[in-house]
Amino acid sequence: MNEKERWMIEALKEARKAFEEGEVPVGAVVVKDGEIIGRGHNRTEALKDPTAHAEIIALSAAANKLGNWRLNGATLYVTLEPCLMCAGASILARIDKIVYGADDPKFGALGSVMDIREGKWNHSFEVEKGVLKEEAAKLMKEFFKRRRDGRVDEGARLEIV
Repeated sequence: MNEKERWMIEALKEARKAFEEGEVPVGAVVVKDGEIIGRGHNRTEALKDPTAHAEIIALSAAANKLGNWRLNGATLYVTLEPCLMCAGASILARIDKIVYGADDPKFGALGSVMDIREGKWNHSFEVEKGVLKEEAAKLMKEFFKRRRDGRVDEGARLEIV
């Protein structure tokens, strides 16, 4: 296992927490100098907050830990390609790199639907995609399959099979 897979496994652990809580299973960790400085999973249903995405929670936790909103030198690992809001927050936080698992063909802002890096921002970041994408995609597919089958109520807790 390489370092990127190691950190993505941590993000997948967060995604599983979201799955178990009946949330869309996305997880994220922020890593700097070989240490996780922030972690999060989707909590939009629990908090009734459309901004409570895994990335936002992880970025906020990292900023709180460092006592600084500027996260220069940090990498965001996330199981699903970030949406426009989360990619924008990563620019504002000065993240150096985003590593993600599965593409998001509905909301992905790093190439699937649009690419936020094409803007004229004062900061940009590197992107690496596809790290443990099968595992991330499998969790998403299982979640939405259960939702379609009526085995998931919004906000309901789930067990991972």
